[in-house]
Amino acid sequence: MIRKIFKKKQSNGKIKAFISKYKIPHEYLSVNRKAISRGVCIGLFWAFIPMPMQMLAVLAITPFIKFNVPIAITMVWLSNPISMPFMYYIEYQTGNFLLGNESLENIELSLNWFSNNWDKIITPLYVGTIPYSFGLSGVVYFIINKLWIDSVNKEKSHRKKRFLKFKKKNKSSS
Repeated sequence: MIRKIFKKKQSNGKIKAFISKYKIPHEYLSVNRKAISRGVCIGLFWAFIPMPMQMLAVLAITPFIKFNVPIAITMVWLSNPISMPFMYYIEYQTGNFLLGNESLENIELSLNWFSNNWDKIITPLYVGTIPYSFGLSGVVYFIINKLWIDSVNKEKSHRKKRFLKFKKKNKSSS
């Protein structure tokens, strides 16, 4: 199932021309189990890290790891202006729990409050980021691999059943 979603779309001539014109390596657009699962993993990893320009961080590691770049960039969008406050608050609370700190009281969503409390926020926030960046991206990586492998095995099983049914039908009609 998951494999069919990614395999269905075929690129048109404009995309192929763009790829050849700018000499984009094929690995960065591959639709296979490893490229997709790595792309999701890398995108989620950077999505949970509170930093500006997360998409550039994804692009910065492309020479070192081969993965589906559009999928990774899409996954980075998980942290968008709507979801960021919730994600970062949970990471901050997790960091406080891991460090054994007390949470700040009377949190305000203002630049003045953040600048006054930045030194109390930054360490718990980044410590709380670690389990989500590494943990969640790792878990999702293994889930996608498992779903992809199960999809391939299911498809092989269906093909084998159809073949045996076809073979039995032709044998009985002979």
